[in-house]
Amino acid sequence: MEKEPITVNGLKKLKAELEDLKNVQRPKIVEAIAEARSHGDLKENAEYHAAKEQQALIESRVIAINDLIARANLIDVTKIENNGKVIFGSTVKLQDLDADKQITYKLVGQDEANIKKNLLFFKSPIGKALIGKNKGEMIIVNTPSGEKNFEILNVEYI
Repeated sequence: MEKEPITVNGLKKLKAELEDLKNVQRPKIVEAIAEARSHGDLKENAEYHAAKEQQALIESRVIAINDLIARANLIDVTKIENNGKVIFGSTVKLQDLDADKQITYKLVGQDEANIKKNLLFFKSPIGKALIGKNKGEMIIVNTPSGEKNFEILNVEYI
């Protein structure tokens, strides 16, 4: 069983989602199935089939979250001495040398990644290029839209 690195915040969010699925979503869907079942013929009951489909989605997500939590390797970067090296969970300020702009990413696990919030999957092309590098280093990343050049301006463990 391969351990999956996860941030403190990422684990909190997973546990909160699991609680919601078990204590809110699951009882609601059980109620919806019972309600739909009371409407009679199940073969042509769209509500019943939709509710059963929703139940399957909830149950598969519960299984996926339980699996992630079981494999979680919690990494709290605030407890690691910052030596300027980019590691999982670190926040990296980059200078995009091609677009002449600065961008900040936090390197996170797959379940937590959200590019709109600058939460970057550590195994993404940019994430892989950053891991192990140091403040002040230049990196070249091959992205689907071509080669990108960055300078690592700052590395924080927050």
